[in-house]
Amino acid sequence: METAPSRLQQLLAFYQDDPTDPFTIYALATEYRTAEPLRAMEYYQKLLNEHPEYVGTYYHAGKMLQQLEKPEEAEKVYRTGLTVARRAGQLHAASEIQQALNQLLGLDYEDED
Repeated sequence: METAPSRLQQLLAFYQDDPTDPFTIYALATEYRTAEPLRAMEYYQKLLNEHPEYVGTYYHAGKMLQQLEKPEEAEKVYRTGLTVARRAGQLHAASEIQQALNQLLGLDYEDED
């Protein structure tokens, strides 16, 4: 009896069929995010380079760069993402990216009573 392919195997097959599909690339980055952050970052970088209009990339790529201890690169990704999200009219995404940028820059303080 054959076992069903894993989600990762399925995504890799989709990617092999169409290595330019941004959704598949994003899904692969997400799949690798926890176990293989450097591989995840390779897919995020591919999205940033080849699909700069794919708004969902910026928040997660910035967070991954922070995790990889590359704050300057994360800041650049967040700032670019803000521009792309606003231009696309995706204000919720822009708000999330802005919050991530504020946190990175230490501007996410809360009022203390």
